[in-house]
Amino acid sequence: MELWLRDDGTADHDSTEGIDRYWRKNVEKEQDLCVKDGKLYDINGLIGAHIIIRDGQTQSDGIQYIGTADWLLIECETWSMIPLENLIAAREGSHTKIAAVITSPIQAQGAGFALQQGVDALVMSGQHELIEAALSVKSQRYETPPTSVLATEGSGHETLSHLEVVRVENAGLGDRFCLDFLSLLHQNEGVLVGSSSDTLVLVHSETVPSTFVPTRPFRVNAGSPHAYILMADRTTRYLSELVAGDVVQAVNVKGETRDIILGRIKIEQRPMLKISCIAINIDSRKNKKVHVFLQQAETVRLIDSEGAVKSVTELNAGDVVMGRHGSEARHLGVAISSAVEER
Repeated sequence: MELWLRDDGTADHDSTEGIDRYWRKNVEKEQDLCVKDGKLYDINGLIGAHIIIRDGQTQSDGIQYIGTADWLLIECETWSMIPLENLIAAREGSHTKIAAVITSPIQAQGAGFALQQGVDALVMSGQHELIEAALSVKSQRYETPPTSVLATEGSGHETLSHLEVVRVENAGLGDRFCLDFLSLLHQNEGVLVGSSSDTLVLVHSETVPSTFVPTRPFRVNAGSPHAYILMADRTTRYLSELVAGDVVQAVNVKGETRDIILGRIKIEQRPMLKISCIAINIDSRKNKKVHVFLQQAETVRLIDSEGAVKSVTELNAGDVVMGRHGSEARHLGVAISSAVEER
């Protein structure tokens, strides 16, 4: 992590040790930077953009530079962690680096370790307490092992995992979300949902014939409003956030995926089941316990380890079902290389 000193006439620190660059009115030396008309320059020319964050729109303006600019210099009109975290999450996998202006010592820690990654540069005036706080964070960053970089998520195929059911219990009444799509789903195809964004259960479409009700091959009874669902762009959303026109990822028992468009959501109060599972790694070791809430109905089905559909009303402890188990945390649905625990 770099430290940038803003030359605004307030300098009362007599040492340049630990300072990597200097933000001045004009670029004269190799370490100098300057801002003109919203653009960031060094001695070699244009290297990025300067964005003043005032609201959601100016945050979006900053995000537009990610992937194209080398540096994004962020200055918050009212300093806040939320836009900083959103920008750090958005730049995941990009070459763009983020520099954040801080105006108090406590902000150094927040910016330096936001989402367990932190910004790539702290920018401060020459006040002694600001520089000392920034130097302390820089030292801590060198001592902290970097978080692992996420593997690039591909498209067209999903690696499915096995989840062992450990308990099925009544959960009372809840709002149940049925998702109706513009495309017909197939046998052994559904969507990935769950209460934990890194471990999702494959919920089967209503394509299985029943004596009591006709099939609804365009529908997945996906569960409760707080549940995550995997979208076509590999982000997650809460079921409660979905609107008609959203594009969801459908996946079959082979892990083959396709994009399907949401046409309607039906929300009704229904008796719910809490299905608790343990994710099983490929080396057969059991680890994280997860759960999903689904309607207590014979037409709501999961897919077992043999590829057969099984109603949630027939599930028992020890059954193994299909799902997706990853290691990535998420911020606003975007995969990030930070640790987040969801229970």
